[in-house]
Amino acid sequence: MKKLIATSLCAVLALGCLTACGEKKEAAGDAADKGGVQAEQKVVEATNDPNVKTINVWAFTDEVPKMIDKYVELHPDFGFEINTTIIATTDGAYQPALDEALKAGGADAPDIYCAEAAFILKYAQGDAASYAATYGELGLDVAAKIKEADIASYSVEIGTRPSDGQVVALGYQATGGAFIYNRSVAKDTWGSDDPAKVKEAIGGGTGNWDQFWKAADELKAKGYAICSGDGDIWHAIENSSTSGWVVDGKLTIDPKREEFLDVSKKLMDNGYHNDTQDWTDPWYADMKGAGEKKVLGFFGPAWLINYVMAGNSGDTYGDWAVCESPVGFFWGGTWLLANKDSKVKKAVGEIINWITLDCTKDGLQYAWANGTVDWDNDPETATAKDTVASGTVMKMSDGTVEFLGGQNMFDVFVPANAFANGKNLTQYDETINSTFRDAVRQYTAGKVTRDQAIADFKTNVAAKVDVEVE
Repeated sequence: MKKLIATSLCAVLALGCLTACGEKKEAAGDAADKGGVQAEQKVVEATNDPNVKTINVWAFTDEVPKMIDKYVELHPDFGFEINTTIIATTDGAYQPALDEALKAGGADAPDIYCAEAAFILKYAQGDAASYAATYGELGLDVAAKIKEADIASYSVEIGTRPSDGQVVALGYQATGGAFIYNRSVAKDTWGSDDPAKVKEAIGGGTGNWDQFWKAADELKAKGYAICSGDGDIWHAIENSSTSGWVVDGKLTIDPKREEFLDVSKKLMDNGYHNDTQDWTDPWYADMKGAGEKKVLGFFGPAWLINYVMAGNSGDTYGDWAVCESPVGFFWGGTWLLANKDSKVKKAVGEIINWITLDCTKDGLQYAWANGTVDWDNDPETATAKDTVASGTVMKMSDGTVEFLGGQNMFDVFVPANAFANGKNLTQYDETINSTFRDAVRQYTAGKVTRDQAIADFKTNVAAKVDVEVE
């Protein structure tokens, strides 16, 4: 039995840009500062209640439910029915419904539930962290498995509960970001579409934007835009910042995030972009070269290629490549949690292990990385190759893809995961990011001054979340 409520993949991937429900919350701690996975991971024997034969799964897209259905299919003796509830994050619907279901408990409560990067800290470290079972309570020797699988460290940091240092959530994707560029635009501008040449041209790996602006001028002279809109750079800036939006209960504007005001203004004033807003039709049009000016590229992880660009690229499909971004960052990801009150922890642990920790060729991540998960037993519906959380799996996987003209994307995306930082997230990110982006748009449009944009941002944050604002 499945309850499907208004799910849309592109809408979900836009979480960082959507407005949250605006509930006031208490500040979360920083797991990494309290030891993270260095704390002893307590393992207990997990059991199943023989009278319970249903596992309740809550998610915001059908991605994880499909994985679980595949697990059941591949393990015919598993013996459990899966009851799936999918509620899209559009209009902030998912979190309030999940919160109520966790609070109510009982037979209908989630046994497994999902949280996206925009709100994972609420469930792993913040207000709702007390509902989560530790992975040790699922019967998993998580410390040993994390080491064996070589799980990306930021994923572990984010999924570690600060109150006890226990892992309560892990993801299956690695979402380190890079620069995805159009080969034809690069070749016309610099005489080469080679990733090493384009990396040099845009300042890949330099840790600053100086060379990027020189590249923008060179592209402008040829009639091209360096990116589609300021949102393309926002994710690189946001997730490369040192601190999160809330530090010790106070709203904090990291200098790198404040710099986005100047970056966005520079893009606008110099005509370096097409002034699109991410997750809108003009943004998608730039992926197929149908915008005001042809665009060099987009910043993002492998999932941006698989789930967004590939389907919107039109005739440009295959005319893309990827190189290192000027600054390292990550964007997105989904974490899996289990309910501490679940009566089928052993079965839940088996599923979560297969999705997040199994680094053998029989695990989900190997099939995911190599594009061989055929949801409907049909190669035509198999997943695209993607970067996964396990470094062990990535080392034995092939990342060559047609979209990138046969380039092995793992050569760029896997090292990018080393730059990913799990310490700059807060449980308020969905709300505060949206509020900040709105303030920046007001400034770049010339409607308010820079100082007024910051003042308005602080006022609006104070009205939406329970943090101290100076």
